[in-house]
Amino acid sequence: MSSEHPEQPVPSTPQVPHRISVIVPVYQGRSTLPGLVAELAPLTTVGTTPAGRAYVVDELVLVDDCGPDGSDAVVRTLAEEHDWVRAVWLSRNFGQHAATLAGISASGGEWVVTMDEDGQHDPADIALLLDAAMTEQADVVYAKPSNEPPHGAMRNLASRSAKWLVGRMAKGAPAADFNSFRLVLGEVARSVAAYAGPGIYLDVAISWVARRTTTAAVPMREEGGRPSGYDVRRLASHFWRLVLSSGTTPLRLVSVTGAGAVVLAPLVALVLVIGRVSNSWEAPGWTSTMVLLMASTGAILFALGVIAEYVGMAVNMAMGKPLYLPVRDRRDGPLGRDGA
Repeated sequence: MSSEHPEQPVPSTPQVPHRISVIVPVYQGRSTLPGLVAELAPLTTVGTTPAGRAYVVDELVLVDDCGPDGSDAVVRTLAEEHDWVRAVWLSRNFGQHAATLAGISASGGEWVVTMDEDGQHDPADIALLLDAAMTEQADVVYAKPSNEPPHGAMRNLASRSAKWLVGRMAKGAPAADFNSFRLVLGEVARSVAAYAGPGIYLDVAISWVARRTTTAAVPMREEGGRPSGYDVRRLASHFWRLVLSSGTTPLRLVSVTGAGAVVLAPLVALVLVIGRVSNSWEAPGWTSTMVLLMASTGAILFALGVIAEYVGMAVNMAMGKPLYLPVRDRRDGPLGRDGA
């Protein structure tokens, strides 16, 4: 549900400020991270939300996800310049959701805010998310873009369609509200980070444990003048992980397809026999046979593919494949001894 209720006045007695940890997964942030840190800096002293609630950003956790543009050097510099900026280093590129969970695990705030590195999320809007959480008594608040997200018409349409589909498959998961700019109760976020396994879609995992979820309308900005890190292949993988994380509904659809084929096959056979006996067609039905064969074979292969994906996820977990692996800064280890 969305937060559209008028704000209730906050008591004027001295308040204990809400303490917030901001998590930013970093992949291509060399040009945008300094600006993001500059915007967050004023929030590290106690301020108030539009509804008068006291809050402060205690820490910014930058998770280096081994990107291609030298972001690690910027992360290192920012962590040295600001005592409220912390760096988490991953052993290789694990992806946005895994990097976000790594940062959440390293956080300590009462609330956790996750943001993108590209500048499209305005840190000042954290106050709006907090007001929505308190007004609605929600564990999770997603930013709801008040304008069209700056990704292009086709990508926005594909995103809405994917979320609609998953919303129908994953009961209890508000897929239409999913957004990478989110505020989560700290203990809920860290619990999700503790048990999430390989291949999990972060927002689906949050929906399993969050008692109440809401949204707050905020504007989205342009992506800082750099190309998106998501190409068609990554977007397709992102969508497929969302589908698999939604539960066993795809497997049930496979079962329904198989049951439908079992019911349909005798009917098709009966129609063909009747047509043959009554001489409704002169030539043998080679075309219809091939079409049926191709359709049934395609359905079988698709079903096997879906099952194989689930088996693969289970095997990865059974073999102990980590969701992410934090390490120390390479500059401080043996790889940094040559000054590289």
